[in-house]
Amino acid sequence: MRKLFGTDGIRAVAGEAPLDRKTIFAVGVALAHHVARAGEQPRVILGMDTRESSEWIAATITAGLRKGGASVESAGVITTPAIAYLTRSHGFSAGIVISASHNPWQDNGIKVFGPDGYKLPDATELAIEDEIFKQLANNHIETADDEAAPAVEESDRAEYVRSLLAAVDGLSLDGKRIVIDCANGAASSVAPQLFAGLGGEVRIRNASPDGRNINVDCGATKPEVVAKYVIEDKADIGITFDGDADRAMFADENGRVINGDAVMLLAARDLQERGLLHDNTVVATTMSNMGLEAALKRSGIRMLRAPVGDKYVLQQMQETKASLGGEQSGHILFTGRSTTGDGLLTALLLLDIVHRSGKSLAELTADLKTFPQVIVNVKVREKVPLESIQSIVSTIRDAETALLDSGRVVIRYSGTEALARVMIEAEDESAMRHHADAIASAIRSELGV
Repeated sequence: MRKLFGTDGIRAVAGEAPLDRKTIFAVGVALAHHVARAGEQPRVILGMDTRESSEWIAATITAGLRKGGASVESAGVITTPAIAYLTRSHGFSAGIVISASHNPWQDNGIKVFGPDGYKLPDATELAIEDEIFKQLANNHIETADDEAAPAVEESDRAEYVRSLLAAVDGLSLDGKRIVIDCANGAASSVAPQLFAGLGGEVRIRNASPDGRNINVDCGATKPEVVAKYVIEDKADIGITFDGDADRAMFADENGRVINGDAVMLLAARDLQERGLLHDNTVVATTMSNMGLEAALKRSGIRMLRAPVGDKYVLQQMQETKASLGGEQSGHILFTGRSTTGDGLLTALLLLDIVHRSGKSLAELTADLKTFPQVIVNVKVREKVPLESIQSIVSTIRDAETALLDSGRVVIRYSGTEALARVMIEAEDESAMRHHADAIASAIRSELGV
């Protein structure tokens, strides 16, 4: 079982284990050793988001990578999917992103992509962890001066932008007013350039990062903010990204939030209409609403559910050869288009669907009727298996028995934060909230901070 890597890399408070300098250096050494090939020096490309800790973490891991024998190139502040793209297109041995995605500015993280541009499999992460722990235990990690990698930022960004625009050749925003929330994160360095040549009126918000304002009252975890901007600016569509722009959420012209479920519905129908939806199948997760499943079924589309985490969605997509998959939170995966969730690509493809349809975003999503759903996050001091605590098990069982076929209960730990997530959806909203509160109280009583 992995101890450092969660569902999306290593993530913690910057400066505290496992994101202390010694461990970060060890990660660099271990990764360099892992990607080394006989007779070849490993080449690694590195990018980061806008947190104030990103630069020293990048410099520390660069020192470790070089200690392990790798050469390192920096793309500077850039989105996570851009690093995945550049890793693959330029034949790097690995790609690294210093980011904690949607987390607060005090947190940070290390995401790793293999030479194919995909996130590392669990087994590979476990093997890297083993070497990290061995080095730390045996004091094999020496102190070293942090090192900045040589940067080629502008050319990397420009190439990535060209690749995105190539995916929507012919897209025009003429006659449209679009408002974009960059979350004061990595999208701030790419979105203005990307949307500059598409016509229409594009208004960029929250694109002035100061190291501590990433995701603060903005971004994909607070899509109601961009929805408010849409109303204020009388815009046609609002788009909002998280800190590293690997996901996107939207708002229609009425200021209604459009989440990843709705995006998957529109994309699935569009691909189906063009004969590009393999086996009429979409891969979602356990968190996607029952309303999405019902809407897809009306269009003759089957929905499969994977565990939460875009890497697990991708794994099931590869197994079933599905053309489309994603998460309610806005990670959307398009086979052949990208190797990981890409908020900027998702935004362009959604705008292209709207453009070609001649309809508004509200019209295109009008028939998606979602079940009432609530998610309660409970801060926990440790992630003990929930099935081992009888009081929690019995409370969950009571909810499942009461809801039967009229709802769903999904309880899981966050893969990136010290949280237990209680998700319930049901036709009866009062019953939904009652059972969500009961389960959250049981978890809080046993494991709460």
